[in-house]
Amino acid sequence: ILASFSTLINELIEPCLKDEHNLEPIGQPTLVLGAEELAKMFEPGKPVDLAITCDVWPDVKWKDVEGQEKPYFGLTGKYKRKPFNEARFNKALGDLKDKYATLSDMEEGKALEMGDACVVNMVGYMAQEDGKTKGEPLPNAASGDSVEVILGEGRYMEGLVEGLIGAKVGETKEIYVSFPEKLRDKTLAGKKAVFDVEVASGSIRTVPEVTDEFAAIVREGLTAETLVSELRKAIDEEDLKEFVEERNKALAKSLAERLDCEVPDTIVTNQAREKYSEMMTDFRDNGMADEEIKKMITPENFLKYKDIEKPDVVRDFKVSMATDEIARLEGIEVPANAVDEQMANLRKEAGDSEFDENKMRASVESTLQRRLVYDFLSEHSNLEVEYVDEEGGFDENLMNQLAEESLQREKELEKQAAEVDAAASEEEPEPVVEAEPEPEPKDVEARVVEETSVSAPAPVAEEKDFDSMDLEDKAFNILVDLGMVDKTPDPDSPDYDHSTDDEIC
Repeated sequence: ILASFSTLINELIEPCLKDEHNLEPIGQPTLVLGAEELAKMFEPGKPVDLAITCDVWPDVKWKDVEGQEKPYFGLTGKYKRKPFNEARFNKALGDLKDKYATLSDMEEGKALEMGDACVVNMVGYMAQEDGKTKGEPLPNAASGDSVEVILGEGRYMEGLVEGLIGAKVGETKEIYVSFPEKLRDKTLAGKKAVFDVEVASGSIRTVPEVTDEFAAIVREGLTAETLVSELRKAIDEEDLKEFVEERNKALAKSLAERLDCEVPDTIVTNQAREKYSEMMTDFRDNGMADEEIKKMITPENFLKYKDIEKPDVVRDFKVSMATDEIARLEGIEVPANAVDEQMANLRKEAGDSEFDENKMRASVESTLQRRLVYDFLSEHSNLEVEYVDEEGGFDENLMNQLAEESLQREKELEKQAAEVDAAASEEEPEPVVEAEPEPEPKDVEARVVEETSVSAPAPVAEEKDFDSMDLEDKAFNILVDLGMVDKTPDPDSPDYDHSTDDEIC
């Protein structure tokens, strides 16, 4: 009878929940009454009611958000990224203007200037040690006729443009150059050379200004304002790729708070179990013995781990539900070619290794869809962006605050030291007495307690002039005072320990 009830539970209950109650069970349903009690109530030929309990997938319910068109609009949060790359924008705009530059004939006898263009015939030689005397002829690839040259900084090998400034059409100039260190031809990389350069023709090169007329040439319908705006957006989006994960974390945290649903404990348990297994696997991969790992795998340890991981599991589950629902509501779909491209990359990386194509494709599509949802949410969010320098740097206000605290600690130490000295000077000398027999030795613990119970005079802190220090020195000295870093011992000091010199070397 017990086996029959188990079969009924496995074969009938799950379809009943789905078909009759429109519920999606999670995990294994369990009987409210035990199978043994049901067996006692069972009478052959008569129906039996089975009451069960199980977790089910929750419905997506959004919290009410005032002032927003949709409950997932206006997400708030904060993330860090580097400031807009103005230098990169200026270069991109300059390159675009250069692309549409126009050439006009140069007046006869006019000397070439920076920004002009010319056509030259070049014959090159390796330079000898002095950098100016001609040596062996350069390979044909390094020389040539009818070479177009635009006189602009950083365009060619060092010295070529500078040598052409002031030249006139018909002149031949001897120009000394240096090939770039990163030249593909390693026989020439970093070497010096001498060129005989004949100026065959010259042109005045005019770079357009960014106007509505120029923008319309670049693309019909563009204005100067929209061109600059689109270019800035493109540059910013390219830089944002480095920080998109931080942005998405902020969006996810806010999105999870907008969802009003309880996450079933079965999901928390299953997710925590997977993470717990991964953690144990990492321990093994890092060299921990199996016996030690087995000691850690106990119900008590798992429950502690589950409690720690629960907030993250709940948040991740809510975010997963919310992004799937937003994709459905907003019609956000991943282009098939984007999935195909990612799958091709994965196959290439996998090489001869096999993987489940269908499972991997579903995972890739889910990941790409979530990215598209985050991009959509970002456009309708109120995220606060904290711009930080790419190189990082010191927080000067924090450094000043720490400096004040450090100086205050030094004053306290000086005060304590002064009090100790004053107390010592007031004590009268003790009378000389005959030596008493040495007391019996005490246990080690008592001796240690006795020896450490007497306070030694507090050392007088070294006076530091923070005002005269630059920011880096100030920060270093504060960290030394806080005990977070140690100063490197001075080998010239009489107190320096030279016993480890060989080891250090």
